[in-house]
Amino acid sequence: MITTTKIWLSSPHMGGTEQNYVKEAFDTNWVAPLGPNVNSFEHAIENYVGNGTHAAALSSGTAAIHLALEILGVSRGDEVICQSFTFSASANPIMYLGATPVFVDSEKETWNISPSLLEEAIKDRIANGITPKAIVAVHLYGMPYKVDEVRAIADKYNIPIVEDSAEALGSTHNGIHCGSFGDIGILSFNGNKIITTSGGGALLTKSPELKEKAVFLATQARDNAPHYQHSHVGYNYRMSNVLAGIGRGQMEVLDDRVAARRSNHAYYLSKLGHIKEFTFLQEPEGYFSNRWLSCILTPSFEVREKIRTSLLKEEVETRPLWKPMHLQPIFKEYPSFTDGTSSALFERGLCLPSGSNLSIDDLERIVDLILKTLPYD
Repeated sequence: MITTTKIWLSSPHMGGTEQNYVKEAFDTNWVAPLGPNVNSFEHAIENYVGNGTHAAALSSGTAAIHLALEILGVSRGDEVICQSFTFSASANPIMYLGATPVFVDSEKETWNISPSLLEEAIKDRIANGITPKAIVAVHLYGMPYKVDEVRAIADKYNIPIVEDSAEALGSTHNGIHCGSFGDIGILSFNGNKIITTSGGGALLTKSPELKEKAVFLATQARDNAPHYQHSHVGYNYRMSNVLAGIGRGQMEVLDDRVAARRSNHAYYLSKLGHIKEFTFLQEPEGYFSNRWLSCILTPSFEVREKIRTSLLKEEVETRPLWKPMHLQPIFKEYPSFTDGTSSALFERGLCLPSGSNLSIDDLERIVDLILKTLPYD
């Protein structure tokens, strides 16, 4: 039945047990940035991602990137390569540290960082006397980047990878979970992500020592002394035990959430895939995307905007693909290595409602509204 109920792009979806863990935190007075829920949530992440990862639960994915870069030694005057086609949180922490972002465009198969342009950028920066301190590579919309190719280039030039898996919890490459490929990985549990802790994130590493360092920095870098003593600059980045309780409940339904979002994508493909003017992002062999957001490429900016504004009038939220960082006002003066791929994706691409709590009626309504905007069958 067609209704006027608002359909959101990607809204939180509780599983039912979250309140039990939150209540436990209140009942035991663990309302602090440490406690049993934090420990259990970290263990749940580690068990899920596997591949020898250790997790530090933090206040946001942005905080995780910031700590990752600092742990890797990035400081003022350094350069960090960053995928251009992403959300600004991938790049902002580079600026926090006084470093310079160097943006690299995408390849067309996964929409993620282009290995050929990545190597071109590295060679150029080395020729200019600066070897980049890190590479921030992103699994955009849940689609893994070209893991093997990017790793080979990073190893060739001895540059560590910060693997931005903010959108990719539950995605895999050749059966291995995203978040475990980089020298340091990060996750986000923001309210629009595949699971949420309201606000939150995690830093992932295969080194227990690096996890310990991340927790140390995230809790104001307090030295081991009976009084408050600090030998390093620290941050207030640790996750609350209350929010970690939400995360524990969310981890219990993560596989269901991935299945639901992949089902949304399959539905859109079945109903819109016959329209030759539309293009869907396909999974290459060995890739498994959580389909955090289902995206389509329309034939033009005008068609994209017609669909977006028409659905907005009917209380259906869609959103253009990320505007590349090298086109953002704040970053436009920084070095970039581009070939037009991400700018074309931004011009034509649209994210469709993708929440795991969408009903079949919601999906039918969305598709019907899209079809009504089109001049072709």
